[in-house]
Amino acid sequence: MSTVGQPPDRTRPPVIRWRITGWVLAGVWLFFLNIPLATALHQAEPWRRVVGVSTLVAFGVGYVAVFQWARALRQARVPIPRGRAWAALAALFGLGLAGIPGTGGDWLATLVFVAVAAVFLLPGRQALVVVGLAALTPPVTAALVPGWEAQGSVVFAVVLASIAMFGVSRLAQRNSELQAAQAEIRRLAVTEERARTARDLHDILGHSLTVVAVKAELAGRLLELDPARAATEIADVERLARQALADVRGTVGAYRGVSLATELAGARTALAAAGVAADLPETVPDLPAERDELFGWTVREGVTNVVRHSGARRCVIRVEPAAVEVRDDGRGPADAPGETGHGLAGLRERARRLDGTVTVGRRPDARGFLLRVAVPAGDR
Repeated sequence: MSTVGQPPDRTRPPVIRWRITGWVLAGVWLFFLNIPLATALHQAEPWRRVVGVSTLVAFGVGYVAVFQWARALRQARVPIPRGRAWAALAALFGLGLAGIPGTGGDWLATLVFVAVAAVFLLPGRQALVVVGLAALTPPVTAALVPGWEAQGSVVFAVVLASIAMFGVSRLAQRNSELQAAQAEIRRLAVTEERARTARDLHDILGHSLTVVAVKAELAGRLLELDPARAATEIADVERLARQALADVRGTVGAYRGVSLATELAGARTALAAAGVAADLPETVPDLPAERDELFGWTVREGVTNVVRHSGARRCVIRVEPAAVEVRDDGRGPADAPGETGHGLAGLRERARRLDGTVTVGRRPDARGFLLRVAVPAGDR
């Protein structure tokens, strides 16, 4: 059943082609059965023809079925049951022996398939034992059974086909491991994208909603004392709420860009609304794009914490080519670590991408709180 609006499934044709390739890989070896099949068809007695042809057909179908079963398990990265593997090999060997009345000594060609199946089904040493026995069977039976000739071509075919199947089985194993690695990469990419989205939404909404809360509280206090000023603050609350909504939409759609200049302007408004005296730079140095964004996030996080937690009366922001710091004369976020942890964690992640360091804590003079982010001076 198709779903309206979903893109077409472009993975299906390659999967179908790979399945067809699997059947070809399984069936291509069946040409080794042409000699015993010809022998069975030229038998003088009808019952021998029936026995020879029917057992060879059953053998071919059984071999392809075993190959596809084992291949499906390998692709699913499921271990092949050892007991079932030996039972499948015994069944193939038994069908080869059952065809002797119709195929005579040419039944030995079925040993090529038994050896190939062993390589695909069994661990290395066990498979090597089966291949060795299959290669030794033609000369041994020629010596023991009158009228059977030593078929060197069968020995050569057993060895050659086993080597070829060893390569195919290793290729299938590597392909399965690659598919598993790709699936893990996709899973990690989704996890990282979700974490980044959550971090950015926290940083954006944490700042915007903090300013909205401060302005709403101020408007409530001014409602009776200065209705005109209260109306202005309410208008700012509405504007900030709309801006927060736009920020969320921008983040969900295509991450909202953050710049140092924009965040300094927003910081001036937020600090003024909270009644915190602001000492901000009038100009900012020309910075590389990634550093400008990092410093913008630093100002946003620092001012959010000043307004929300610090109880400060003064905030100072200083910007240098390789560092930015936000300091205040308040108590800092120590009284509410759970509320600021996510923002600072996100800031540390961003700083790590530029080999930067984040310093958070009491100012050296013990008169306030400091947030400082510094990057290597040569990082462009």
